[in-house]
Amino acid sequence: MRRFAYLLAPLLLAAAGCTATTGQPERPAPATRAERPSPFADCTPLTVAPAAASPTLAGKAGDQLPDLTLNCFTGGTPVSLRDVKGPAVINVWASWCPPCRKELPAFQRLSERADGRFQVIGVNSRDSRGGAQSIGEDYGVDFPMLLDQGDAFQRALGRNAFPLTVLVDADGRIRHTDATGALDDARLAALLQRHLGVRV
Repeated sequence: MRRFAYLLAPLLLAAAGCTATTGQPERPAPATRAERPSPFADCTPLTVAPAAASPTLAGKAGDQLPDLTLNCFTGGTPVSLRDVKGPAVINVWASWCPPCRKELPAFQRLSERADGRFQVIGVNSRDSRGGAQSIGEDYGVDFPMLLDQGDAFQRALGRNAFPLTVLVDADGRIRHTDATGALDDARLAALLQRHLGVRV
């Protein structure tokens, strides 16, 4: 009986398709998980002036945005900061920065109240793509996001702070840079009114 079982086993394995093959490389298993869609908006509108943009306030004009080109989180054509149309509020942040995470919901609410008068733009700096993606998903952040894997933007501004907020007027000139820590809705509203003449 045992001899019969030894003879029968190879036949059963062959019928089940469990035979070993030699000389053929194994095919890699297909990817089971698709890449998650980005929570952030496309960056193409950043180079188009907001529809209801206010004119630039009178007063001392600041420097232009640095002559840098940054990639968009969603891909596509990289964005030259000199081509960004203001008024704009630029938030420099990283997922590992607690004050950055604290203020992101206020920037999201600000972007929802923009009504074509100004743009809210994120610059994710010194961070991993996965970290930024997760924070964007967790906090429901969907405004356009530029990537600065080093800290070229901050270096060009001569600032080394997280978070960092830069207010840019309709002429593309920097009107104010804030590095006082996490901003809330009231502080953001006050900064926009004072430096850009925009009420939110």
